[in-house]
Amino acid sequence: MTYENRLRDLACSLLVAVTVTLLSGFAAPATASEVEITADVVYGHKYGMALTFDVLKPANPNGAGVLRMVSGGWLSRWRSPHESVTRFRALLDQGFTVFVVRHGSRPKFVIAEIVPDVRRALRFIRLNANDFGVNADRLGVWGGSAGGHLSLMLSSVSDNGDPSTEDPVLRVNDRVAAVVAYYPPVDLRTLHVRYPELEIEPADASTLSPLLHVSSDDPPTLLIHGDQDEVVDVSHSNIMYEALQTNGVESKLIILKGAGHGYRGADAEQASSAMVEWFSIHLAESN
Repeated sequence: MTYENRLRDLACSLLVAVTVTLLSGFAAPATASEVEITADVVYGHKYGMALTFDVLKPANPNGAGVLRMVSGGWLSRWRSPHESVTRFRALLDQGFTVFVVRHGSRPKFVIAEIVPDVRRALRFIRLNANDFGVNADRLGVWGGSAGGHLSLMLSSVSDNGDPSTEDPVLRVNDRVAAVVAYYPPVDLRTLHVRYPELEIEPADASTLSPLLHVSSDDPPTLLIHGDQDEVVDVSHSNIMYEALQTNGVESKLIILKGAGHGYRGADAEQASSAMVEWFSIHLAESN
């Protein structure tokens, strides 16, 4: 080996050693292997088909859970739970257990048939909270677009359960402690006119509009909407915020300037940070 080659190898070794030393001073985010994944938990059946959610539990859980409504256009797509670990890293890194909830999808099922699915999912999680390592009173819900609509339906039309039913899941209340909704449609009386393919019966439009069910006992609610959204106009979040404020509900509205429907880059980071902060405050153990 030449003198020059020895010098080069020594320099490389020193560089590696310095890099390892520097990196050891920083806490790296947990990897997928450090998140306990329970896939395809069955929370109910529909026409012989299973309704499922995935559970993502971080290495150091804080005892609170966040239900993520997987819904775009009220279509609930499946993805690998390992991929979900990356998508929900911000919550997992703060110790939140994430429940990735799927529902019966359009066009097979209309929205009036979808809302009961996610309500059942929440009841099921509350009923089995101890098994999932979460506190039943520290559950939040979060979604975007149709998922935001479903999140707000969970917050505004909840009940204490039906004590007369033989189904133990339906005896449980479906109340949540905090809500975050990205660009949610809140008044389906207008949406069904613009999007007739949603097949919303006029008689159901009011029942399915969270705006019309706001009451003073609704949980703390964060709304995030882009002012350039051409799919769900920002007016939906504006009027929802006004209704929440009128009813004395702790609430906040963040308008992202120049953002459309679906966030990327800095908009996604701002929305994610606000979402995690909201849940950190309102799902804290002291609440």
